[in-house]
Amino acid sequence: MIAKLTGIIDSKTAETAIVDVGGVGYLLFCSARTLGRMPEPGGAISMFVETHVREDHIHLYGFIDSAEREWFRLLTTVQGVGAKLALAILSVLGPAELTQAIAAQDRTTLTRASGVGPKLALRIVTELKDKVGGIALGPVAAVAGATETSGPVADAVSALVHLGYRRS
Repeated sequence: MIAKLTGIIDSKTAETAIVDVGGVGYLLFCSARTLGRMPEPGGAISMFVETHVREDHIHLYGFIDSAEREWFRLLTTVQGVGAKLALAILSVLGPAELTQAIAAQDRTTLTRASGVGPKLALRIVTELKDKVGGIALGPVAAVAGATETSGPVADAVSALVHLGYRRS
């Protein structure tokens, strides 16, 4: 399986990029956020890749960072969310925004993505709410010296536990 590619951007479209690695061009399907962060054709890049092998095709999905790839993997575990819809969600919401939306059970934020209606947003929130604990929460997780015994982080954790959420 292909997990990472390092090479030169050959070309980009609205949904894909071709990365030239030693003379071989790999077609990567990417979110709009990833495509926007890529250098122009001719620029060097290193991409995280998720490989999907099906009976009739092999598709490579490219991500600028590992957090986006992890969210892609999580989103595609939800019934009704395929690779194309996961990329549409990641085009609208970054990993930090997705983490916050799922943790807060904010279905409205998820419906900003093309193809995600209220029912699917509810399913995504419901199925992923317990899995978000494995993903770093961005700025909150990076607070230096934060302990769970005192301070605002401890207060927030305590409040969420009392509301029925698990400590993770």
